[in-house]
Amino acid sequence: MRILIGSDHGGFDLKKAIKAHLEEQGHSIEDYGSRDKQSCDYNDVAKTLAEDIAKGKAPRGILICGTGIGMSIQANKVKGVRAAHVHDVYSAKATRLHNDSNILTMGGRVVGPEHAKVIVDTWLETEFSAEERHVRRVKKIEG
Repeated sequence: MRILIGSDHGGFDLKKAIKAHLEEQGHSIEDYGSRDKQSCDYNDVAKTLAEDIAKGKAPRGILICGTGIGMSIQANKVKGVRAAHVHDVYSAKATRLHNDSNILTMGGRVVGPEHAKVIVDTWLETEFSAEERHVRRVKKIEG
């Protein structure tokens, strides 16, 4: 799968770990930065990646900042994006099943790398439920 990934300085280390993990699995990864731990604005990375997800450049994206909250807020401002802020496996599965999330956000200062890999794997492996109630709700989100 083609996956877009991005972080700010607070999510840099976790992004590197997840990127390596996904590449080992054979996924094609496009890195939107940051390229190091120098302070940068998460907004710029989140907006650019979210716009590319909305345009169909890739089916899924992952954004990581210190908490994951700022990335989620910024990404969700882009029409067509359903960014889910997740720190546990149950939520990762539920947001794919029920909300058809196309961007996962996490906190590099909140989630450890091994747990994050399980979250990412669960999120990527879970398909959206085609149940009418979930389809109806996602259509309401899309407006």
